[in-house]
Amino acid sequence: MEALDVLLNRVSVPRLVEPAPDAAQREILFGAALRAPDHGGLRPYRFLTVEGDARNRMGELLAQSLLESDGAADEKALEKARLGPLRAPLVVVVIAKLTDHYKVPKKEQVITAGCAAHGVLLAAYALGVGAVWRTGELSYSAYVAKGLGLAADEEVVAFLYLGTPQNPPREAQKPDVADFVSAWQG
Repeated sequence: MEALDVLLNRVSVPRLVEPAPDAAQREILFGAALRAPDHGGLRPYRFLTVEGDARNRMGELLAQSLLESDGAADEKALEKARLGPLRAPLVVVVIAKLTDHYKVPKKEQVITAGCAAHGVLLAAYALGVGAVWRTGELSYSAYVAKGLGLAADEEVVAFLYLGTPQNPPREAQKPDVADFVSAWQG
């Protein structure tokens, strides 16, 4: 697939089924992530893969986080949290690893981790792998971070859901570029 086709036509694919990307595809997906712009060459990211029964344990972690933050969470919200990771055969947790650096602010490090996540999405589209980026308040929970084993200097940037598209991907919307670009006159 041509690079410009990927850049101009990638879409989120939320309905995902087995199989998950295989080992060769994963090598490409994570290789693309490692090409993210990276001021200072810090590689301020890492990835967790969650699949098989670990997705159920992740769902329980999300539900417990919801209970910790809102003891009055209803069963419907808890069930939604439990089932979230089961929406795809593979969940990739993208983690920003933040360090104090004299030249690279932490904000840039988080952006780099976001670019790494985007690299996975672009490579997935090019390979015909379905993918969608999800977050939500639970992804920013200290309880979830601890449950996933994150260090104090780490934070979740994305939950990437990957698998085989259940349906053909929709066509990308084509917004007018001029609506987003303007010249600054000083």
